[in-house]
Amino acid sequence: MSSNTNQFPKLADQKVMPYQKYKPFKAIGLKDRTWPDQVIERAPRWCSVDLRDGNQALIEPMTPTEKQAMYDLLLGIGFKEIEVGFPAASQTDFDFVRKIIDEGLIPDDVTIQVLCQAREDLITRTIEAVSGARRVIFHLYNSTSTLQRRVVFGMSQPEIIGLATRATELVKRYTQPLVDAGTDVVLEYSPESYTATEMDFAVEICAAVMAAWGPTPDKKIILNLPATVEMATPNIYADQLEYFMRALPNRDAAVISLHTHNDRGTGVAASELGLMAGADRIEGTLFGNGERTGNCDLITMAMNLFSQGVDPELYLTDMARIVAVSEACTKIPVHVRQPYAGELVFTAFSGSHQDAIRKGMSHVESGSDEAWEVPYLPIDPADVGGSYRETVRVIVSQERAVLPSFWRITSMCTCRGSYCLSSVRWFRRSLRPMAVNSSLLGFGMRLSANWSRLRGPINYSTMRCDPLVANGSIVWRACRLPRTTLKLKAKALVQSMLL
Repeated sequence: MSSNTNQFPKLADQKVMPYQKYKPFKAIGLKDRTWPDQVIERAPRWCSVDLRDGNQALIEPMTPTEKQAMYDLLLGIGFKEIEVGFPAASQTDFDFVRKIIDEGLIPDDVTIQVLCQAREDLITRTIEAVSGARRVIFHLYNSTSTLQRRVVFGMSQPEIIGLATRATELVKRYTQPLVDAGTDVVLEYSPESYTATEMDFAVEICAAVMAAWGPTPDKKIILNLPATVEMATPNIYADQLEYFMRALPNRDAAVISLHTHNDRGTGVAASELGLMAGADRIEGTLFGNGERTGNCDLITMAMNLFSQGVDPELYLTDMARIVAVSEACTKIPVHVRQPYAGELVFTAFSGSHQDAIRKGMSHVESGSDEAWEVPYLPIDPADVGGSYRETVRVIVSQERAVLPSFWRITSMCTCRGSYCLSSVRWFRRSLRPMAVNSSLLGFGMRLSANWSRLRGPINYSTMRCDPLVANGSIVWRACRLPRTTLKLKAKALVQSMLL
């Protein structure tokens, strides 16, 4: 007995995190909240900020070619509002905005958005960038939080309001020639760090900006209320939003937009609860790419709606291609457990799960119920370009399973004519759960390392449907080999490595 008691440290010896240095976020105390009773029944207005917020967060910002590939992908998915850059802060952004305007690359039903700080020199440069566009959202912002007013700017509330209204008046004055020339200019105003701003002051400054701009119910302003840093649970954000929208004068002349970040891991949940609180529009990025821990993941949020029988108004049926282009442009791999898109999300390793899925699929195939109801699979994998017959596998944790598993993976490649995307990275990662010894895991690593010999060189110009860019950090490659040749080479490579 005495030997057992000594193996645990005494309470006084346990290490403790310095939690005392942090203060709990103070809720606003909205006792008569109504948002918990609301149900999301239609998709919001979506705005992708991949080319701005997402791009600025990359270690290596996108090249012009990658920006074009990402822009084309966003158009193909169906985004009608796209923030294409911060043209006053980057020559690359300025040139890209000019390119898509001058070359007529903006569809008639798509509106570009540009970001600009509340500074006169940046405002004039931004207007130069968007000259000639059919419709533009001019996204103006300045920080309003208590902390930044005190520490960063050293300005009072009236001074911050003056900064915002003067910038709004400048935008209105300097965009008038564009309006006269036929450009439809929409103002979007963001009180940056909204969640860390006193709610009454947030209402006051947004009302002042509205008064300076002069929106109407027929020509609305966009008020974007960002969780620039996620500071509390999503329900508190929803309370803040409901409070704001109740107190805002001329609410019918404003579109309420949300721009959440993921510092606490609940960016999607905060946006969903924000819609329940009355918001109209969501800004975010594909797979949540963005500063620090990222932005709201628009893929996850849209697919969440889809799984509840709501039309997401985005077209996500070729998820493999969306993942591939995103990874190529951002140089950031999509996690294997990424909701709806990760390489393992429709895979069951547990025997009981596999049995339940198999029975659920049999029930669906019987046609007795038109609804999709399969245990452990919230959606039909075929709806995002997969196949449940191919992606749900029985894998045993022995070396003898390696080669059959690889054959099955090569047969599951997403083909484009005589070309295919071969997910060897999936194979390497799928070994991890079944790695009962180091030699098996080492085999997966060696296979990944030898894959470049198998696939051969990649020529960007010869790719047919999947505009991937070769990058050393990405194992999922566009292979220019015919499918049969690929499978034979893969089989030979695996066999040689197993000897």
